[in-house]
Amino acid sequence: MDDTGDQVGRVRDVVITNRASNRAPRVKGLVCELLARRQIFFPMERIHTIDTNQVVISGVVNTKRFARREREMLVVADLFDAKVVRRDDPKSYTVFDVGFKLVRAREWEISEIALREANRPRPWQRGAVQIVPWTEIPQLSAMNEKLADQLVARLTEMPAADVARELHDMTPQRRAEVVRAMDDETLAEALEELPEDEQVAVIASLDTERAADVLDEMDPDDAADLIAELEPGMAEDILTRMEPDEARDVRTLLAYDRGTAGGLMNPEPVVLAPGATVADALALLRHEEVTPAMAALAFLCRPPLDTPTGRYLGGVHIQRLLREPPSALAATVIDNAIAPLRPDFNVAQVSRYFATYDLVCAPVVDADGRLLGAVTVDDVLDHLLPEDWRGIQLDEEGVKHG
Repeated sequence: MDDTGDQVGRVRDVVITNRASNRAPRVKGLVCELLARRQIFFPMERIHTIDTNQVVISGVVNTKRFARREREMLVVADLFDAKVVRRDDPKSYTVFDVGFKLVRAREWEISEIALREANRPRPWQRGAVQIVPWTEIPQLSAMNEKLADQLVARLTEMPAADVARELHDMTPQRRAEVVRAMDDETLAEALEELPEDEQVAVIASLDTERAADVLDEMDPDDAADLIAELEPGMAEDILTRMEPDEARDVRTLLAYDRGTAGGLMNPEPVVLAPGATVADALALLRHEEVTPAMAALAFLCRPPLDTPTGRYLGGVHIQRLLREPPSALAATVIDNAIAPLRPDFNVAQVSRYFATYDLVCAPVVDADGRLLGAVTVDDVLDHLLPEDWRGIQLDEEGVKHG
């Protein structure tokens, strides 16, 4: 069900992957069948609640047909009725059910396995169900023995910058093997930390469908920078296979020169309607997908609220919102001193703007007064630093930590 109570589809399976250090397998998401019998993948990060009768989801539904990745197992298809053995127990069992638990915000893992004795004296009898910890089943704790899979399991637990460092230090052959086994979100976050030439090499090594999936997971401005470096034919093929909303944002950014505010901006800032309260604003700003720099400011606009918006009204600082009553209107604390950037401002003008106004986030508004996006100070730094600063940093850290 979506958050308005409408049925989206039915849960048909659960996707799990192994993890390093003998940790419980992670629940990646659900395989859901839409009303048109199309099976899609829905990540656990967008699951709002789970109860006996329904799963409530949030966010946009990606209707791309589900395709299993390397290292992934399906609970119903692969585990249910599978014959297993328990540690220090000669009997053979079949998996009857699997239990999951929420270990931290939106992170689920396998906790228990329900078993039935496989060789019962009377096969027609159902037999008693035994519930045991997942560690009792060696097949689960040793799901992926290959070295590449073990490395990928370790990478999924690391910060994106550390994953990028690991990829940077690998041989091209090794990196290609590991990249094929990584999930899209982890790979997208790591790509944003790699030098541009290595980003291009990784994307070029993937099939077009997978490359589109990875770019869908990247911030639009980073995805646009990467696509601009690709061969035009490859870039267009990838764009046509990306989700329409994501592709539209990237195409919008590609229309601007990379060294301008329009090329630097993120077209997905936090936008508020004129009647939004302080509580509404803070709920949007603290969303996990909003970066700290982007969360510094929310922007009030007339409808439509998708960029390019209706008339831009002004920006409100998160620090000011935190000091106001939740029921107050966010419009009452607009900072009228924030002059918006124009999309054709060059990097020098944008950097002087940030230095003058002491901001970490700024609006970009067109000649018609519509909000196009927002530039953050880290976007500016990316263009002021030497072209290969990421590679230089990764090389220096490799020497320091090696």
